[in-house]
Amino acid sequence: MAYADRDNSGTRMVAVVVVVILMAVLGYAFVTGLAFQAVKKVTEQLNTFDVAPPPPPPPPPDEPPPPPPDTPQPTSPPVVAPPVQVQVPSPPVNIQTTQTPPPAAPVTVTAAPPAPVVVQAPPAPPKPNLATRASPRGNPGDWFPEDYYPPSAKREGVQGRVVVSLTVGANGRVTGCNVTTTSGNGELDSTTCRLAMRSGRYNPAKDTDGNAIESTVTLPVRWQLRDE
Repeated sequence: MAYADRDNSGTRMVAVVVVVILMAVLGYAFVTGLAFQAVKKVTEQLNTFDVAPPPPPPPPPDEPPPPPPDTPQPTSPPVVAPPVQVQVPSPPVNIQTTQTPPPAAPVTVTAAPPAPVVVQAPPAPPKPNLATRASPRGNPGDWFPEDYYPPSAKREGVQGRVVVSLTVGANGRVTGCNVTTTSGNGELDSTTCRLAMRSGRYNPAKDTDGNAIESTVTLPVRWQLRDE
């Protein structure tokens, strides 16, 4: 019994497969036929449909009516092509670089020292008018004693005449001495001025008002050795 059931199920499976194959074939044929009929019908409609051209648009109201057929058409001006612009490469620009020198060192300006102030002494008062000259008190020879003869000049036997200019103050004393004529020996010259300033006494000079004033006198002195 079991064997008989196995044979019947196999037959059923074969039948089902055959039916499926037949249905697929019929479906394909059906679909293909319908597509062909639809294409054929559309092709026939296209062959029998007349397409009418659209009517021309009405001319604008401002444009003139077209010329009659016999009127010669004006010739249009020749078409001139725009000029061709040729791009010429510009020459390279030579850029010259200038080296800027370094900044100079700052200059220090030192102000010059102020000029020294020159103080000018006031001018000396004018000398008073001399009325009376100074005169020596006593004998001027006594101012130069023999004991003050310079020893070196005495040993060498030097003699000479010295002339000095003496400044006599208002008190009659000698305040200055200047050798105007030398004896030729320095010892004799210096001794003359030293003794004149130490021992010289004068009656001072006087002006026109009788006032004692400073004055200058000349004194000659001769140095001479005694014969022994």
